Amino acid sequence: MISVFRKFLSSKIGIVVALAFLGLIAFAFAAMDVSSSGTFGGVAGGDRVAVVGDEKIDANELSRSATSALDSARQENPVISMPAFLQQGGLSQVLDQMIDRYAIGGFAEKYGLRAGDNLVNSEIIAIPAFRGAGGNFDEQAYRQLLASRGLTDSLVRADLADGLLAKQVLVPAAFGTVMPDRLVNRYASLLRESREGSIALIPSLSFAPAANPTDKQLQDYYTANRGDYIRPERRVIRYASFDESAIGAAAEPTAAEIAASYASNRAQYAASETRRFSQFIVPTQQAATAIRDRVLGGGSLEDAAREAGLAVASLGPLSRKDMASQSSEAVASSAFTAGQNAIATPARSGLGWHIIRVDGVEKVAARSLAQATPEITLTLREQKRRAALADLTASVEERLESGEALADLAKELNLEIKTTQSLLGTGQVYGSQTEGAPPILAPALKTAFAMEEGEPQLAEVQRGVTFLIYEVGKITPSAAAPLSEIREGVARAWRMAEGSKDARAAADRVLKRISGGMTMAQAIAAEKKTFPPVNPIKLSRQELTAQGGQVPAPLALLFSMAEGTSKKLEAPQDAGWYVVDLKNIEAGTIAMNDPEFQNTKRELGQLLAREYADQLRVAMREELGVERNPVAIEAVRKQLVGEN
Repeated sequence: MISVFRKFLSSKIGIVVALAFLGLIAFAFAAMDVSSSGTFGGVAGGDRVAVVGDEKIDANELSRSATSALDSARQENPVISMPAFLQQGGLSQVLDQMIDRYAIGGFAEKYGLRAGDNLVNSEIIAIPAFRGAGGNFDEQAYRQLLASRGLTDSLVRADLADGLLAKQVLVPAAFGTVMPDRLVNRYASLLRESREGSIALIPSLSFAPAANPTDKQLQDYYTANRGDYIRPERRVIRYASFDESAIGAAAEPTAAEIAASYASNRAQYAASETRRFSQFIVPTQQAATAIRDRVLGGGSLEDAAREAGLAVASLGPLSRKDMASQSSEAVASSAFTAGQNAIATPARSGLGWHIIRVDGVEKVAARSLAQATPEITLTLREQKRRAALADLTASVEERLESGEALADLAKELNLEIKTTQSLLGTGQVYGSQTEGAPPILAPALKTAFAMEEGEPQLAEVQRGVTFLIYEVGKITPSAAAPLSEIREGVARAWRMAEGSKDARAAADRVLKRISGGMTMAQAIAAEKKTFPPVNPIKLSRQELTAQGGQVPAPLALLFSMAEGTSKKLEAPQDAGWYVVDLKNIEAGTIAMNDPEFQNTKRELGQLLAREYADQLRVAMREELGVERNPVAIEAVRKQLVGEN
């Protein structure tokens, strides 16, 4: 809904959204995540990329922020590279966000707004990442997290203070905005209108030259559109895996170890007896004796308990030791002296006098060393396997840290080294729609795309069972593909681009004929070429919005034009030009009590709030003054993509 109104309002909705400004603060907080040591000397204005009021933004800060922004972008698009990020305007967006941050901070300081230490402390305490196991703020967790991200306490506090100042400045400007009902009615009624017209496509292919481009034409086209041919970073991973088979016979227990285990756990293999009981407890010995006599005389324990207003509880199986710990030695002695199904002599514990029936007796004979050996062997084998694997992985990790090569380790452990095809950050094989990295690499893939070449690491694939030693064998940086490798595809694109120029001229001719009184079909037919048939359109805006975000561009244009007008629109990827002709608009009506009216009013109010916040942000920039250093900004761009 809001996207529709944006088209009508043509508003310059800025990056900073007043009611969601914490997003900017999150960005600012992450901006220092990645350290960089690049400096840029010898350019106008030194290494500063911009000045906001009296505050300077240096090149190092912009470089770190751009790298951090790329890391955030990779959460949604793992294969995006720095060149592609910059090609999409990422550096400009990052610099704009930094300028906004400095402008808001400078404006707040100028007019006496502040965020004191106590207020910043309250923000820190409220951050979940800084809480310990008990749910309260943990100083150690706070320090550890900052250290892991290369942050300092002063930097974090400065960022949070900036965020608090931004809330003080921007939120009041956008609070409580309401769009007038008459204006709301104007736009809400648009949802009920319907439009009638036609859309035609004039394809570039109909005008594309048949001849191949000259070398100069091809080179010029490739140079101008190099960003369209950027390939993502690819990596080849070399790896070897191992499990308990790598420890050989080290996990097999010896006869001496089995005997020692038997001796140290002799009680476990001695004869034992456990029993199951039914019982209830009365306060006096006289009552207990009377009840026992009644049961021995032919009554049941359950009836006797019920008559006493009590319930029978089931216990066990319990050993004599367990019974004594739960009640008393006297109760245990009585319970383990009585026979199967017998009523034991009442005995006393701290709770009272126990009336017990023996429901079951289970006796386990003593086991000799020979009889216990299979069980002990299994237990010791598992213990030794875990210990041997832990020792082996610790040794492997230590040797990797000391610089030992993957090939040497694999040879010593008799492991096979395997090599993947070129992989993308998503795990997909480069150039394939169906192939992916071997499943065993899944736990290591993210780390592998953050490593340098030839620095093997250890990873646990299946906890305590399977392990992986891996390294990056080859890194192919993200860059535009060489023209020699994609010459055919570039030539096809050149033909389409050249055809698009003539298709545009044809679209202009068609528009001129329509303005002269021809119908769309007549104007298209006058071109004397074979085009796709004209598509007549009769559609309501409700039907259009039902398509969600999948509205074709020509239809979106049809619903933003004035009645009786015709316009042209370029198709994506030089595919051609659309001609859109709108003949009739049937206006809609809407009542103020209609739910759609209220929804529109709320959404327009939110849009107006954002516009107020955006305008205030622009005004703060203008009041403080902003200067950019294009030379230093370009130097940062080159440093980020590795250019000289």
